[in-house]
Amino acid sequence: MKPMGPIPPGFHSEQGMLLIGGRGAAALVDETGETPLFAYDAGMIRARIAALREAMPRGVDLHYAMKANPFPPLLALMAGLVDGFDIASSGELSLALGAHVAGGRISFAGPGKQDRELEAAIAAGVAINLESEGEAARALAIGQRLGVRPRLAVRVNPDFELKGSGMRMGGGARPFGVDAGRAAALARHVIAQGALWRGWHIFAGSQSLDAEAIIAAQSQTVALAARLSEEVGASPPLVNLGGGFGVPYFPGDMPLDIGLIGTALGETLESRPAILAESRFALELGRYLVAEAGVYLTRVVDVKISHGERFAVVDGGLHHQLAASGNFGTVVRRNYPLAIANRFDGPICAEPLTVVGCLCTPLDRLGDSLALPPVEPGDLVAVFLAGAYGASASPSAFLGHAPAMELLVED
Repeated sequence: MKPMGPIPPGFHSEQGMLLIGGRGAAALVDETGETPLFAYDAGMIRARIAALREAMPRGVDLHYAMKANPFPPLLALMAGLVDGFDIASSGELSLALGAHVAGGRISFAGPGKQDRELEAAIAAGVAINLESEGEAARALAIGQRLGVRPRLAVRVNPDFELKGSGMRMGGGARPFGVDAGRAAALARHVIAQGALWRGWHIFAGSQSLDAEAIIAAQSQTVALAARLSEEVGASPPLVNLGGGFGVPYFPGDMPLDIGLIGTALGETLESRPAILAESRFALELGRYLVAEAGVYLTRVVDVKISHGERFAVVDGGLHHQLAASGNFGTVVRRNYPLAIANRFDGPICAEPLTVVGCLCTPLDRLGDSLALPPVEPGDLVAVFLAGAYGASASPSAFLGHAPAMELLVED
């Protein structure tokens, strides 16, 4: 049998039924009427944000990278919990505005912004994180045509990377941002052209569980922001420190020590250069805020044996949970935490079970050789850590199956 990742703390059962937000998994499925279902525990999200604010230095803003999960009720919840939103498309802009997030609380990153997207964002008062000199020229021209001073920040491709990062976004040739050696010149240019300069966006990587690596990256980010600001000759209103905070998906992963990070960041900011004395700082996090609060519920359709190996076939799969299938950002497939929701505390069967989806492809596997309770058709399988990059990052149109239902669960 192969091990699974750790089930996030905070999940319990009642009479053998997994509770999500204090409610039974089967009752949630009955409420929405079908499986598969993504259920998000609002209380866990609130608790995660409260713990993060307690750990981080006072005065550090918290931004939500909504690419992690743009479900509208979740966005409405986030609007009252975080200081800003980061978007990556005009579609996400529409969702954020629909959640009554003011344009002034939104920043727009991404290397391929189209003119129509820039125009919509500038008209709404959104800060554009510029990814190139060409994008800056287009944004300035659009602002002039609209009669609006665009709010422009410079996204910097730093000379360093976040070590241990699941996805590296700095430290070499990248499609993201302007190389550090050219960033100050671009900032001076947009200021000279009359734009409202909003500062720096510096994102070195994501999904790191190494607190020391994050501490080092944050220290380097503050030093780089100070050096670039000195070259510009102006204090930046905001320095976006990026994110990089990881969550434990796999066997052996340990939770990130945010207390250690917060203490070190406080020391870094206390000793920051004078040019940053009046600047605000922000952390931009998505996965860390919502991943562990989500559960993907899918029903067993069939149980079969092939060459002595047992398979449970479910009505969901990689078209909803691509990451759990091992086909999103991982080289070697490892098991996400998974349980039988209606036998959450049940005795383990001696024979291993492989959980596969309903798609006609061998890639559609949600768990290999797992130690689980006995499984029958009709049982509910719960895949944990489904709150980020599940519904938003999976090929939902593949093979014509319907998208999964989503539900924000309030305790």
